[in-house]
Amino acid sequence: MFKVQELREIIKLVDGSTIDEFVYENEGAKIKLKKSNGVLTEVVAPKKEVAAPVVQQTPVAVAAPAPKAEEVKVEEVKATPVNVDDSSLHKITSPMVGTFYQAPSPDAPAYVKVGDVVGDESIVCIVEAMKLFNEIEAEIKGEIVEVLVKDGQLVEYGQPLFLVKPE
Repeated sequence: MFKVQELREIIKLVDGSTIDEFVYENEGAKIKLKKSNGVLTEVVAPKKEVAAPVVQQTPVAVAAPAPKAEEVKVEEVKATPVNVDDSSLHKITSPMVGTFYQAPSPDAPAYVKVGDVVGDESIVCIVEAMKLFNEIEAEIKGEIVEVLVKDGQLVEYGQPLFLVKPE
């Protein structure tokens, strides 16, 4: 069976991705997630109960029903339309799937904001993947024109994070 934390992580990752349907099966347990118009609409977990519960296993891990779609709190991030295809601007993209952070800690200022000038090795953000915090460098000299994602948002591999006007 799936642990509640595992379910939450899977739901969060699927909701933040571009895939419309996700099915995962492991040791007889199965989870199926569907999105409609980019919003998580269906969460289905196994209906089959565990035949012989293992001693000292919590009821949540043994036979907990899956959270209903209306019980799952999924934050929808609406992006404003941006002309990402402007060929004069350089896109700083995410090198991995993970969570985007603008600052090294919640109480620290953002690495960069619109209007800041960055150098080749300037750190512009952090992408956290599997509990590892990866500093992302600008790799170009120029001015930050737009921040394309919100702090704490899940990002995909190759997803544009910033638009930079090269010097």
